[in-house]
Amino acid sequence: MFFGEFNYHGNSFEQTYRCYPASFIDKPQLEMGDKIIMPPSALDRLASLHIDYPMLFELYNVATQSVSHCGVLEFIAEEGMIYMPYWMMQNLLLEEGDPVRVKNATLPKGTYVKLQPHTKDFLDISNPKAILETTLRNFSCLTTGGSIMVAYNNKKYYIDIIETKPSSAISIIETDCEVDFAPPLDYKEPEHPQASVPASKTVEQAHNPQNDAEVEKKFTAFTGAGRRLDGKPGKDNPPCTGSRMTDKTSDTIISPSIAEASISRQAKGKLVFGSNANRAPREAQKAGPKETKEEQAKKEEPKFQPFTGKKYSLKR
Repeated sequence: MFFGEFNYHGNSFEQTYRCYPASFIDKPQLEMGDKIIMPPSALDRLASLHIDYPMLFELYNVATQSVSHCGVLEFIAEEGMIYMPYWMMQNLLLEEGDPVRVKNATLPKGTYVKLQPHTKDFLDISNPKAILETTLRNFSCLTTGGSIMVAYNNKKYYIDIIETKPSSAISIIETDCEVDFAPPLDYKEPEHPQASVPASKTVEQAHNPQNDAEVEKKFTAFTGAGRRLDGKPGKDNPPCTGSRMTDKTSDTIISPSIAEASISRQAKGKLVFGSNANRAPREAQKAGPKETKEEQAKKEEPKFQPFTGKKYSLKR
């Protein structure tokens, strides 16, 4: 490949050069912007063409097909060579001495650009907007998908260009451009702690009667069947003849046969307590044939009725 041979048709300029970083020509200020240094022969060719000013160029790496845009600072480089910022060589994946194609370009004025810092340290600057505005004065154009370098306080901050309007490459010379920021690449959203339930509500839920009712039924006193002393069945509850009743103090169990016997004796108007309940049926069998007319008369007497005596008044 012969470097230095110009290809131009009408208003176009296209040339292939070998690229080197700005440190080779002792021009450290090149790192603060996006401008390159070209040989004097390029100026002669550009002057003979009817191109738009300010001069803007498209840089193209044939090997990787990477594209970027830049301006020009001076025409003092050796023939067949150009010097550019090192960060721009990194964007184009170029090494020292690699070939790069340079072509003149016409870009529209930018109206919008969205930037994304590589690290969140850039947001810690006291006034990042002012620093960015000052730095972009040294830039002539921006390309979507590329990156720029902002130097501040002896530290370098790299920023990606996510979006540009009205096209993928824009000119930012003497234009009002709206700038928007995306979260840094290393930014992590803070984890929101889960709202803890107050201890008082936890205790209330633990002692909630509705929760207890689902697990265990409440104790209700006096739910048994009632009994009358005279042996008659109650109005609401019928007598329980086959139930087993347990005395908590003496642990005595009344069997169904004893309960039936006691009910039969109580039906005759007699009260049976303790062991007399077992003796009563036997005595009734022995005394059965010896019953006299007097006993029969006693049976015919009316049943015992409580609270039938005379009443007395305490008043005199």
